[in-house]
Amino acid sequence: MGEDGNTSSFNSSYTNFFLVGFPGLPEWRPFLVLPLTFLYVTIISANALVIHTVAAQRSLHQPMYVLIALLLAVNICAATAVMPKMLEGFVHYANPISLHGCLAQMFFIYFTLLLDYNLLLAMALDRYVAICHPLRYSDLMTSRLLGVLAFFALTRSLGVAVPLVVLTSRARFCRTVVIRHFTCEYIALLSIACGDLTFNNHLGLAMRLATVSFDLALLGTSYTRIVYAAFRISSGGARAKALHTCGSHLLVILTIYLSGLSTSIVFRVAKTVSQDVQNLLSAIYLLLPGILNPVIYGVRTREIRQHIEKTFCGKELAREVREKPERLQNLRVKGKLPGWTSSIWEIGALTSGNKR
Repeated sequence: MGEDGNTSSFNSSYTNFFLVGFPGLPEWRPFLVLPLTFLYVTIISANALVIHTVAAQRSLHQPMYVLIALLLAVNICAATAVMPKMLEGFVHYANPISLHGCLAQMFFIYFTLLLDYNLLLAMALDRYVAICHPLRYSDLMTSRLLGVLAFFALTRSLGVAVPLVVLTSRARFCRTVVIRHFTCEYIALLSIACGDLTFNNHLGLAMRLATVSFDLALLGTSYTRIVYAAFRISSGGARAKALHTCGSHLLVILTIYLSGLSTSIVFRVAKTVSQDVQNLLSAIYLLLPGILNPVIYGVRTREIRQHIEKTFCGKELAREVREKPERLQNLRVKGKLPGWTSSIWEIGALTSGNKR
């Protein structure tokens, strides 16, 4: 009788689950809703600001800045794939989700993650050409090449995400309906699956290692050549700018790749690590790019930062023009305002004149 019951349980498969993120911290969950909501809004706003700046400024319509805008758009999609459901889980302890919804979320998580990796590779190629072959940059980095790189990024991302989702959809989930995670990650779903999961485990780890190894080999080769070329630049300012750009990129690359790899290793090797620590590692590698990238590429990239500052300073000065035109006129006469500020004053003066 017991054997028949076990066989029946083994052959059945749950199709509805409950996501329970950070299961060891139930008393803290309500207090995390507001900080996480603020974090989500910040990720969307900061990334969207840089994207808008790149799109609005003609001087930024160059391959490097287009790639940055695409990377930040992927960050918005990645955060949106994870955080709304994560926030729902902190409001309600048991966060229901269907198998199809879980598989869809898993697809978008890994698809956007791989797109992030591929765009970092494209940016490394762009910097390599710009620094090592500056005279041929405009001939090599064309819109056609960007199209080829985009096609490669989409194809490679689909080539990893689709097999993982298809393989997971064929598994039987008979252990429990509770997924002790805030999102439907591959390793989280495997933890509640039954049967022989050796192939699934090995495939997931092999794909992760192959992706990281291949990408880091290309990135390491590219940035080694870039740094070597940068030190050969005679101009100190140009050399500093090249190293500054490479340093920003390497910071993002190491953060994304190492945090993602550590999650896979901890889950498979360190069995004694708590679910809360595993959840925290996943949150870091899934959400940190959306936090870091607009800072690295918005604040640390001079051209983008200047346009953002000009946008906000321009609005402030335009407001002051309407409120205190005489003061700004005096500053302009004394030569204390730069040329672009003077132009804003003239536009404001004309506007005020028309209103009168």
